[in-house]
This record gives sequence, C-alpha cells and structure tokens, in this order.
Amino acid sequence: MTGHTENEITIAAPLDLVWDMTNDVANWPNLFSEYASAEILSQEGNKVTFRLTMHPDENGKVWSWVSERETDRATLTVRARRVETGPFDHMNIRWTYAEVPGGTRMVWTQDFAMKPDAPVDDDWMTDNINRNSKVQMALIRDRVEKAAAEQGRTPGLSR
Repeated sequence: MTGHTENEITIAAPLDLVWDMTNDVANWPNLFSEYASAEILSQEGNKVTFRLTMHPDENGKVWSWVSERETDRATLTVRARRVETGPFDHMNIRWTYAEVPGGTRMVWTQDFAMKPDAPVDDDWMTDNINRNSKVQMALIRDRVEKAAAEQGRTPGLSR
C-alpha cells in the first residue's frame, strides 16, 4: 500500500512573491512552524540538497533528514524527494503554483510508503500529513500575505 495526499491553499499575493518565499529553503524555519533548521548542503542550478531538522516532538525526539528539491519556474512546479528516507520507503513531493483570481494557488502532492518496520503505517501518515499540511499552509499563507502587504504588493502585480 502507498500513501497519497493533495492539499491546496490560495494566497492573496502575487505569484512571484509566493514562488520566491516558498522556494527559499534556507528561510523555511521562518516560514514553517515545524522546522528548527534548514541547512543547504549543495546547490546546482535549480536543484538544492538540504537537511531539515524539526523541533523536538512530544517525546523529545528530534527528526532530521536530507531531501533534494528541483524547481522549474517555467512550468511553476517543484519536485522533491527524501534522500535519507528514515521511516519512509520513499517520499516524493510535487508543489504546483497557479495564478488565480485573488492570488496564487499552491498545491502540495505527496506520494509515499512507510517501511514495514516504521512506527506508523501509510494510513496513519496520510492522516498526519493531511492534518499538518493544512496547518503549515495556513501559516505560510499568513506570512506571505503579511510580506505582500508590507511591500505594497497585491495579487496580479508580479513586481
């Protein structure tokens, strides 16, 4: 069995600002609430390899892993995958962006499978990702919209 999630949000900000802020991996600890740090390990063209470290969980465990992410501005897509998979057999992520009335739609699609010896199964992780994605997307929306307001940028203006 495998897990699949798809979550989306519309951000009342220009596409260029949403793209730039959400693809600045080094700044993710200021954009997401779950990451304590994001360390860029290498960058070549549109591909970045990085280590994400989360804040300690309720048991004090700190989760960390290496991922790689490749942006394609022309198609408004990003493809990512975990290099250090941890409890996942695989984790592939696709982000897509689109200009829509009132702002920018951002969609996160995740396809994954848990390893047989993982502490949770695919169903549990699917529910967890869906729940957490909504929280993180709302935070990102609020932070990007705040930046847009501070810069005097409104949807439809890609300056």
